[in-house]
Amino acid sequence: MELRKHLDYRKIFIALFCLVFVAYFAYGLTPAEATYYDVSGELEIPVIGLVSDVTKVEIVDNKLDTPDDIVGDYSPNHNATFLFGHSSGVFTELDNVRLRDAIIYNGASYRVVARDMITKSSINMNKLLAEKDRDTLILMTCAGTLLQGGDATHRLIITAVRE
Repeated sequence: MELRKHLDYRKIFIALFCLVFVAYFAYGLTPAEATYYDVSGELEIPVIGLVSDVTKVEIVDNKLDTPDDIVGDYSPNHNATFLFGHSSGVFTELDNVRLRDAIIYNGASYRVVARDMITKSSINMNKLLAEKDRDTLILMTCAGTLLQGGDATHRLIITAVRE
């Protein structure tokens, strides 16, 4: 009881709040669960009800870092737009996309012309992302058997051309 007289819990709470405020805003820290991306476009696949922001991704240490909850875009060559995302996230329903389904990317309409399931080890990314004659979207996500570390044995690749 005697200790309670000397401690003002409101002042302690205010001091802690101020420390958190300074940590988040003055030092540029954000909550761990929040991820912010520079949005560069929008992908819509009506048949599966998908509407997602898209962010440009660059290669770092010979890898593309897949965004957590939106679609990544890596477009190194003319007429070849590579869009990728997690099968446990934004591309959960990508397996339900079929030939001739519509895809809308940045307001332009595309039509699915190919749907392939390929083992991860047999994918030639240079060939997949090579320059195309027509404006082409290549969508890719993990598929097959899940491996440790969140990877999978296969990749689902959907190819669509601009109408």
